[in-house]
Amino acid sequence: MTAITRFAPSPTGNLHVGNIRTALHNWFLARKAGGKFMLRIDDTDAERSREEYVEGIRADLAWLGLDFDGEERQSARLGHYEAAFETLKASGRVYRAYETAQELDLKRKVQLGRGLPPIYDRSALRLTEDDHAAKAADGTAPHWRFLLDHDSPIAWDDGVRGPQKFDAASLSDPVIRRADGSWLYMLPSAVDDIEMGITDVLRGEDHVSNTAVQVQMFEALDAAPPRFAHEALLMGKEGKLSKRLGSLGCESFRERGIEPEAIAALLARLGTSQPVEPIADRQALVASFDLGSFGRAPAKFDDADLDRLNTAIVHQMDYAAVKHRLPDGMDEAAWHAVRPNLMVVADAAEWWRIVTGPIDLPEFSDEDRGYLAQAAGVLDFSAGDPWHALTGTLKKTTGRKGKPLFLPLRQALTGMDHGPDMAELLLVLGEETARRRLERAAS
Repeated sequence: MTAITRFAPSPTGNLHVGNIRTALHNWFLARKAGGKFMLRIDDTDAERSREEYVEGIRADLAWLGLDFDGEERQSARLGHYEAAFETLKASGRVYRAYETAQELDLKRKVQLGRGLPPIYDRSALRLTEDDHAAKAADGTAPHWRFLLDHDSPIAWDDGVRGPQKFDAASLSDPVIRRADGSWLYMLPSAVDDIEMGITDVLRGEDHVSNTAVQVQMFEALDAAPPRFAHEALLMGKEGKLSKRLGSLGCESFRERGIEPEAIAALLARLGTSQPVEPIADRQALVASFDLGSFGRAPAKFDDADLDRLNTAIVHQMDYAAVKHRLPDGMDEAAWHAVRPNLMVVADAAEWWRIVTGPIDLPEFSDEDRGYLAQAAGVLDFSAGDPWHALTGTLKKTTGRKGKPLFLPLRQALTGMDHGPDMAELLLVLGEETARRRLERAAS
């Protein structure tokens, strides 16, 4: 069966690293199977949903390289949920209830005090039609709950967690529709998965109990449930859930100069038995994606790991992939020369400024100034490798070696104590600029 997965964000804010991980894994799952990856915008919360967030979600997915094969918006599918609701109503699988949040909280406290599980006690099922009529006369609208079948065991083979079993009697009948007629997550999501042909639902382990309920919803709607997999949640490096993870999104990654390939490389294998490596080839990550490698322990996200991966990815990037992001005039030779010294692509601008000048020089001793004057006199670009020709000649004529041989030359040519390989950088500087800088340092 062809895999069809979906990513279903609510447009009530920007995508954060947890959302990105979910989207990425569903994209991997679909692409590895040669299937489809669908985007579903869960915008039934009209009060909190914003169109700019919808546009932001699409833009972030595009930046991450996660192309999707179709898009649905829940706000355009309200009639579908109404039809499913009427089907459930006709079969007796939904019922009216009226308790307020405060009343439910009190019930839970009483149950806990008696050593009972804090689940809904189904007291609304004991209401008569006269009771409902009285509520209506008082202007009290009901909310609606899905009636779980306590005699039907709930089980599925989870793609990450293995065989799962739930006793329906240990679960609360979930509210699926509010008193104002708006929908909660459960029913619309199940209806969408059925009608969009979703075959695989990969999401966080915080949805496990939702899945148990939705398995019965699928059955009540005469549909086969998709394959479910629930992965461990992301945590901070300090060992507990980090509030900061919610603020880590594509915008902050872009501002820091993080490459989408680095994000994909880290999140593809974080929390799995596979090594996290700077793999820039997206297809290689797709080929190695395996739910069987996912662990049950929380996956720990560390910014430092992302920075290290990003640096390694940048060091692999070809000129063609970055030339539109480089300063005017910076060619392939210059990129190749400075690339090993970059943490992010934007750092290339500072090295290009050093190439194009002007540069600030340190104070040189009289001895070093004489040495640099001699260097300016013997500099020869007719050889294919002017740097090694220069240092080879100076080593013979001055007896210098090591730091005294190389450091004054680097400082005179770049104004820096460290930096790119000078054999490459000298060619980028060119003979005229290099000789002028040596003569200036010597004076």
